[in-house]
Order: sequence, then C-alpha cells, then structure tokens
Amino acid sequence: MFHGHLQATASTTEGKARDSAAVARRLFSYARPFWHRMLVVLGLTLVIAATSAAGPYLIGVAIDQYIANGQIDGLSLLMVALIGVYVAALVARVLQTYIMGWLSQMTLARIRFSIFRSLQGQSLRFFDRNEVGDLMSRLVNDVEAINVVLSQGLIQALSGFFALLGMVVAMLALNFELALASFIVLPAMFFATSFLSGLARRAFRRTRETIGDVSANLQEDIAGVKVAQAFNRTDVNRARFAQRNAANRDANVGATAVTSALFPAMDVLSTISIGIIAGFGGYLAIHGQATVGVVVAFLAYVQQFYNPIQQLGLLYAQSQSALAAAERTFNLIDTPVDLNDAPDAVPLDQIEGQVEFKDVQFAYSPSHMVLDGVSFVVKPGQTIALVGATGTGKTTIANLIARFYDVAAGQVLVDGADLRTVTVASLRRQMGIVPQNSFLFAGTIAENIRYGRLDAPDQEIEAAAKLVNAHGFIIALPQGYSTVLGEKGGTLSQGQRQLIAFARAILADPRILILDEATSSVDTRTEALIQQALAVLLKGRTSFVIAHRLSTIRNADHILLIEDGQIAEQGTHRELIAHGGLYADLYRRQFRDLPSDGSPDGQTIDSGFGR
Repeated sequence: MFHGHLQATASTTEGKARDSAAVARRLFSYARPFWHRMLVVLGLTLVIAATSAAGPYLIGVAIDQYIANGQIDGLSLLMVALIGVYVAALVARVLQTYIMGWLSQMTLARIRFSIFRSLQGQSLRFFDRNEVGDLMSRLVNDVEAINVVLSQGLIQALSGFFALLGMVVAMLALNFELALASFIVLPAMFFATSFLSGLARRAFRRTRETIGDVSANLQEDIAGVKVAQAFNRTDVNRARFAQRNAANRDANVGATAVTSALFPAMDVLSTISIGIIAGFGGYLAIHGQATVGVVVAFLAYVQQFYNPIQQLGLLYAQSQSALAAAERTFNLIDTPVDLNDAPDAVPLDQIEGQVEFKDVQFAYSPSHMVLDGVSFVVKPGQTIALVGATGTGKTTIANLIARFYDVAAGQVLVDGADLRTVTVASLRRQMGIVPQNSFLFAGTIAENIRYGRLDAPDQEIEAAAKLVNAHGFIIALPQGYSTVLGEKGGTLSQGQRQLIAFARAILADPRILILDEATSSVDTRTEALIQQALAVLLKGRTSFVIAHRLSTIRNADHILLIEDGQIAEQGTHRELIAHGGLYADLYRRQFRDLPSDGSPDGQTIDSGFGR
C-alpha cells in the first residue's frame, strides 16, 4: 500500500480530497463532456417522477369518482390511463438505465486513463516507493467501487429525489393535514441515515485500504512463487496472505454491519408512518374531512414515499465506499511528478554522443549517498566500462544518463547540454538500454523487437535478430516471428529473452547504448557471438557497459572502477593491470595465475569491444 510518500508529497491535495463535496465535484467533472446525455437522463427521471406521483392519485380518483358512484365507463378509461402511466414509467426506466450505464462506463474509462497517464509519467523513484499490487488495486478495485455508484446509485438518487418531490407536491395538494402527518417520522429517518452513513464512510475507507494490501500481497507472491517454492516458504506466504485477507474480511463485515442497520431502521419508520396514516386518515374519513379515495391514495404514497428514502439512504452508504475509493484514486492522479521537463526545455537535436558528469551527487534516500562527487568525460563513439562491487553505483550512473532520476547536485551533460534543460523524450529517443533482466511484453516476438522502433518493416526486424544471432532459434519456433510470448516472455529461456532485447536495442539505432550486465544470462558461446555483433553495433556510438565478467571489457576504451560512490580508478585495461590496484585485484580473483600481460592463460581476449 502507499506509504509516507503520498502523505508527504500531496498533503494539500489529500486534505482537499477528504472534503466529500470536493471529491464528488471532481468525480462528476469526468462526466462533464457527456452533459447532453445527462440532460436526457434528467428528462427521463422527471417522467419517472411524474408517473410515480400520478399512479396513487389516479387510484384515489378511481375510488372516489367512479367506484363509489358505479361508473364503469369512466373507471375503464381511467384504468387505461393508469396502464399508460405505468408503461411510460417502464420505458423511461429502461432508457434511463441504458444511458446511465453508457455514461458511467465512459466516465470510468476517462478516470482509468487519468490514472494510467499519471503512472506512466512517474519517475522510477515513485515505483521504488510504492507497491505494484496497491497501484493495481487503485486502477481496478477502487474504480469498480466508483462504478457501482455511477451506474446504479446515481439513477436511484435522481429518481428517488424527483419522485419524493413529486409525491410531496401531490400529497400536499390532496390533503395538507394528512401530508403533515406523513412527514412526522422524517426527522428521525434523516438522523438515522446521517449517523449510519458517517460510520459507513470510515468503514468503507478501511475496506479500500485493506483490499490494496491484499492485492499487493497477491501480486508479490504470484510473481515470486518460484522463489517461494524453492525456499519452502509457501506455508509462510499462506499465513501472511490469510492475515491480510482476514483484515479485509473484517473491514467488509464492519461496513456491512453498518449498512445492514439502515434497512431495518427505514422499515420500522415506514411502518410507523403507515400506521399513522391509517389511523389519522380513518379518523378524517369518518368525520368527512377526507374521502376514502384520498386515504387509499395516501397509503399508496406512503408505501412509495419511503422507498426512495431507503434508496437514498442506501446510496448514501454506498457513496461512502465510492468517495473513499475516489479519494485514493485522485490522490494517485494528483501525485506530483518529481521528474518533469522544465518549462523552457528544448528538444535535443541529433547528438554526437559526448557524455560528461560534473561533480555528480545522488542518493535514493537522504541517509544513503550512492554517488558522491563523480566526474568524468566520455568522447563520442567511446566504449566505457563500469566495474566494481555490487551496490557501488554503476547502474545508478546508467540511470542518470537516461535521466530516470535527477541528480541531487552537479550536472549530467550530453553534447554539452544539461539533461534538465532538454526534453526527456528527445533524449531517450537517441538511447538504447539492455538491462540485466530484460522485460518482454505479452505479444509476438516481432512486436517485442519492433518495440524499439514501431515503424520498422519485417526485413529490418529479421536483420536485427540476425545481427545478435537470435534469428536461428526464432525461426525454429512453431510460428517463428509470429510466436506469441507469455507474460514477461516466460515461454523463452533467460538467454533467449536477452537476445531479443539486444535485437530491440539494435533496431532502435541509438546514439548512446547502455548494457547493464546484458550478457550475464547467456552462455559463453552465445556471449562471444553477441560481442561480435556488438563490435558492429557499437562502432560510432557511445556505449556504457556494466560488467562483472572483467574479461568482457578488456578492450573498452576506458574503464571506470566505482567504489563507495566514487571513481576509485580509471584507465585502460592494461593501465589498470599495470597499476596493480583494486581493478588488478578483482581481475586476478577471476583469473588465477594471471600472466604478466594481463590476459587469462596467456591468450589475448577479443571481447568484441575492440576498435
């Protein structure tokens, strides 16, 4: 679930979101483009309200004017009119329900798109701090809670309000005294509704939070099921999920207990009102102050009168769930993006590929500095190797070059332009990144390779695959390039997924290429083939290679050894071996009995990075 991030970065927004009126106005603003259809719904609602008020009135007229006087013809005509009223109500309700369903789905689609657009615009720092399962819960479960009110509750609210208004006017017109008697229980009814709905608001907010916990737990445990089984953690995971599931169950039981008290309260008050009308109406009829037809009409009105109030009460309770969900949704939509284009940012023209770090400092959290005063210059077309122990900041340097994060201090420049002064899209359009764990999307192999350049023809896709030696295993698949991959490319081996990621990067034809342990998941023979392809790919391009296999970066133009967030050593492979420092020590640990020329077993290694 969301932790302190949203509270810290969007406190003013959250304060506004907790204002129910503000949340409701914000919610309905998404339906504003469809106002003409809302007017149609309003018109149909007025028809339904008119028919609700006309029915009991016509029944009263039938009793007093036709049944009491034995006028069959008049009674027949009035019954036809009554049937017409109910048919009109039926047609109006059908049309109202259909149009309102259409409206709600269009509105929800806009809300979902707003959430997705917000998520897509967030920096990696945002996703570092928030669980994917909770984000999914907001996109799915919270929006569905809003859907219940928009598609069903809003119709009930509109119909109930105008039906009440029409019946109040009709009752006051028929008999003022009986109307006032009917309204005696209204204060108690409104008090009960207000009290119970306040409890429901808090209860439903808790249900939204706990379902987020459940979703986050599910996403994590399903994604990590292989690890859980390998370490025999399935029982522990079941217990943890049972705990969170129980919390969600208890929250929903609490919310149900509150809402379930509403209907009995309404029923009791409705029965009391009917008793009042029966007794007082009978008294007036006996004394000639009201006709039997009016009393019967009032009994019908009272039976209908409290149905809209019950519906409004239920809607009010349901709306608490929707408002709680809307609060979470709008807080997510309004979360500030911490990595934006500057107002005066300009597109980055075709770059040569020079990269410079000027006294760069960066920290993922204030208490832990990852990079501290890093400075270096990379000339266009050079291959730079980043080496060092895990967690020293190698991948962070690559992330800063792609501007996935902004520096805390200092500058990162490409062709002399500070990355904060150019548009992110124009920068990343000229970059290619192959991470250690390549992500493939659900779709065909061709679609995954084409992800690097959507307008690429099939011939270029095959050429890119051939360049990284992926063409052979692809055409051996049943559907070749049209083979549909499972989630994250699960039907392929890790090495095959990595080859497709290479083909994707090659097809994008980047000016700057970042390889983050990109060959760690392939065997030695495949790695050698890939490096032969990279010798062609890297020619004329600036490239950053993060590697733990030091043999693969011997021929890099420059090697930076990162230690404790700083550049501890730099130079060529031979220079660093001759220096006899940390790099030489790391290299000897990988290759014992190192000859004097620094090559394993006295053989010169051609890593593919040579010129």
